[in-house]
Amino acid sequence: MSLLDKHALIERNATLLLVGSFLVVTIGGIVEIAPLFYLQNTIEKVEGMRPYSPLELAGRNIYVREGCYLCHSQMIRPFRDEVERYGHYSLAAESMYDHPFQWGSKRTGPDLARVGDRYSNEWHVQHLSDPRSVVPESIMPRYAFLKDVPLSPKGFSTQLVANVDVGVPYTKDMIANAEADLIAQADPNADTSGLTKRYPKVKVGDFDGNRSQVTEMDALVAYLQMLGTLVDFSTYDDAAGYR
Repeated sequence: MSLLDKHALIERNATLLLVGSFLVVTIGGIVEIAPLFYLQNTIEKVEGMRPYSPLELAGRNIYVREGCYLCHSQMIRPFRDEVERYGHYSLAAESMYDHPFQWGSKRTGPDLARVGDRYSNEWHVQHLSDPRSVVPESIMPRYAFLKDVPLSPKGFSTQLVANVDVGVPYTKDMIANAEADLIAQADPNADTSGLTKRYPKVKVGDFDGNRSQVTEMDALVAYLQMLGTLVDFSTYDDAAGYR
């Protein structure tokens, strides 16, 4: 029986075709997956990455809760039109502490992977409170209510503990100081020496403009302001061709 006849036999026999397809997919899967078990780390670590500060983590929780990821991605693809608009393409290590990650695939609004430091705190508060006041064509809903919702630090250390369970390297010191760090980051007059040591490049300030209390608006703006600011992309020579 020729090779062509054998091929025709398999094509005409549903059982043989099913078994053959299963074997091909199984072998292909093993070839792709098995090597990963022998690698110590499948993500190349980059200098500057750290776990979220308590206030940033609270802001990220709010970001996820309000469904911001449904309209905004946080993954810049390595294409010229992407990096010219948004900045250096995303690195896998930038999402290593995200559970779940916020890559996304739909961009009703712009990608936010590099939004940190692009706008002032005041701009973010105004944009979140009344999007069309700063972007007339925006279809984003209003989140002004976040300014009126106080953020309680009580028991926030449990959030860090939960992240430790999924691999985020929060230390005992970070967990013990979680509540104090959350309050300190939103108070420009607070002693933040410990905070800045635990979380390098952390941004401190009265994010929502109301010093009388820490609100969910403080947390969300703090989270947005750190996105894309931890890694020094000027050290990446391969970005030169895109900028």
